Amino acid sequence: MSTFAEQLEKIKTARGFIAALDQSGGSTPRALASYGISEDEWNGQDEMFDAVHEMRTRIITMPAFSGDRVLGAILFEGTMDRDVQGLPTGTYLWATKQIVPFLKIDKGLAPVENGVQLMKSILGLELTLERARAMGIFGTKMRSVVKEANTEGIQKIIEQQFEVGKQVVRHGLIPILEPEVDIHCPQKGEAEKILLDSLMLGLDSLVENEKVMLKLTLPEVNGFYTPCIEHPNVLKVVALSGGYSRDEANRRLAHQPKMIASFSRALVEGLSAQQSDEEFNTGLDTSIQSIYDASMS
Repeated sequence: MSTFAEQLEKIKTARGFIAALDQSGGSTPRALASYGISEDEWNGQDEMFDAVHEMRTRIITMPAFSGDRVLGAILFEGTMDRDVQGLPTGTYLWATKQIVPFLKIDKGLAPVENGVQLMKSILGLELTLERARAMGIFGTKMRSVVKEANTEGIQKIIEQQFEVGKQVVRHGLIPILEPEVDIHCPQKGEAEKILLDSLMLGLDSLVENEKVMLKLTLPEVNGFYTPCIEHPNVLKVVALSGGYSRDEANRRLAHQPKMIASFSRALVEGLSAQQSDEEFNTGLDTSIQSIYDASMS
């Protein structure tokens, strides 16, 4: 069985959740600050990304971070291009930990228009996808954000997500489509209804071999995204924490059957550079177990 086939089988059948380790650009200083590294401890982008790679390497190499509970990990492009213990990060994840590597491919968000933020143009995407495939990456992820229950805006998000997703599929990778609904959206429940309708139309437009995953905000209604989960073109539906605390995200996730976590901030909540490796691993183990349990509810 090929590596891709083994990874596909793991995503389809194994128990666990996906770790989001893909903070980039503007979100990196905040991630480092939460980890206990202030802006006066690095100078310029190169040092900033060195610091965040050290943080991610520490997470990835901890005994608690293993493929028995973590199905996959989403990486920033700079992380894909760096090594962990002498191996490219994606290779290390699969060969050493049996964790499926994904790559964040979006380049950030456009300004708000029609109540949503589309993705900025992804320059050089074809080359990035070719490089990702060559480096053993299994799939991709790209994020848009819904700010209001605006039908026109949400439809544009879904059109863009599926257009890029089909491009990813043509390169032999599995896309994670992420049309996030902002947890502060004043009409969050209504926005989710519009989003679900648009998602189902998009999914129904796929042909048999076009498989995707979805990364969605934890909804207001329990079991709300079951139609997506049961769609034959969907491998998995994963949940983003979206700014909820880990406890709140886990509480909400536990009421969403067959939806699993893909948490970022909630995963690393409470971890810091100042902790000993033993303290760090213990904290990470507690976090991973709680998110795993919520994903299995």
